[in-house]
Amino acid sequence: MTTSLPASKASAQTRRPASPLGLQRVLDPPGVLPQAAWRLDPSPAIAPNEVRVRVDRLNLDAASYRQLRETYAGDPDKIRAAVLDIIVTRGKMQNPVTGSGGMLTGTVEEVGPDSPLGLQPGQRIATLISLTLTPLQITDGLASWDGLSEQVPCAGHAILFARSIAAVLPDDLPVPLALAVMDVCGAPALTSRIVKKGNIAVIIGAAGKSGSLSAAAARQAGASKVIGAVPNEAEAVLLRNLPATQDESPLVDEIVIADARDPVGLAEKVQEAGGPADVTVVCVDAAGCEGGAILATKQGGTVIFFSMATSFSAAALGAEGLAADVTMLVGNGYVPGHAEFALDLLRATHPVRSLFERRVVSEPKGAAPPGLTSEERARREGGASRAPGGERENRASGR
Repeated sequence: MTTSLPASKASAQTRRPASPLGLQRVLDPPGVLPQAAWRLDPSPAIAPNEVRVRVDRLNLDAASYRQLRETYAGDPDKIRAAVLDIIVTRGKMQNPVTGSGGMLTGTVEEVGPDSPLGLQPGQRIATLISLTLTPLQITDGLASWDGLSEQVPCAGHAILFARSIAAVLPDDLPVPLALAVMDVCGAPALTSRIVKKGNIAVIIGAAGKSGSLSAAAARQAGASKVIGAVPNEAEAVLLRNLPATQDESPLVDEIVIADARDPVGLAEKVQEAGGPADVTVVCVDAAGCEGGAILATKQGGTVIFFSMATSFSAAALGAEGLAADVTMLVGNGYVPGHAEFALDLLRATHPVRSLFERRVVSEPKGAAPPGLTSEERARREGGASRAPGGERENRASGR
C-alpha cells in the first residue's frame, strides 16, 4: 500500500531553496529540522543537492521494534501494518512512541549535481543517519517482510540531504553483517577517541554488538585492562568462549556478572575485577543504568552513554548526589571515519567477528521467541546486556 501526498503539500522542495539540512522536505510543522518534524515530503524528484536511493532493506532500531512487538503481542501481520502505517503517515520511519527509527541499505539511483556526498549511481550503500530524518516511501507494502526481525526487506526509495552520511557497503562482508556493524559504529569510534594508554575500561554490555566493538576499540587504544559487564552466566560463557588467534588477546580481561541497574552491586563487582574504571562505556538499552556506570568510574574518569534509555537528568543529578567528579559524554552515533573504523575492527578481531556472526548471521531462529536476538533474550532476563548496544537508537543518536 502506498499513499500519495496531498497536492497542496507535495513536492515541497520545489517551493523552497534546497537546504543542506533538508528543510525543504519538512511538511509539518514548518520551521523545524527533519528529525523533529511530524511529517516529511518523500516525493522522488530530487533537489540539486539531494540523492535518491532505491531502498532494499530497513534495519529498525531495537527499541522501536521491541515496542511494536510488545504492543501487538508478536503478531507479525499487525507489526508489519504498524510499520507501514508509520511510514505512510509520516513520510519517514519514526516510531511515535520511542521516537527512534533505524537505518537502511539500498542502491544509489540519482545524484543531484550539487550533492557533496561523493556518491555515484549504482553504488550499494548503507545510510549512517537515522530513518527519523530520512524521507522514505515504500512501494511494496512490506510484502517480503515476515515481521519477525528488525531487518526489513522492502522496495521503495529514500532521500539523502547534503548533510546526510552514507557508506558504500564493503564487498568482503555479508550485507546483514556489515549493516549490523554500521548500525553501532559510533560506539567503538568514540571509545577509541576517549580511552588512553594504561586506562582501565569497563564495557557495560560487552557481549552485545556495540559492546564487543567498544571492548576491541579500548584494547586497541591501549587500555591496560578491559572489564566486561554482562547480566548472566550465559552471556559470560559466550564472552569466555569466543575464538581468538594465538597472537590475540581475549576480548576482555575480566568478566563481571551484574545487573547494571543495581548501582552498588555493579560497582562492587567492578572493583573486585580491578576497577574502578578510567572510562566506562554504557552499551545497553535499559533504563536505570546511570548510577551504576557513575559508581563504577573513578574520580576524574569518563562515562560514555550509548543508550536512548539513558536519563540525562538522572545521570547529572545522580553524579552530583554521589559527589562524583566524572565527565559524562553523550555518544551521538557520529565520529568522522566511524564506519570504516568499526568494519576494520571486525575484520581484524576474530572474537568480535565470531560474536557478530552468532548474533546476526547464524543464530538459529528457534533459539528465542519470534523476533528476539540473543541480546534481546538477555534483555528479557534483565541486567547489563539488556539490549544491542546500538539500537543504541538506542543510542543517544536517536536513529
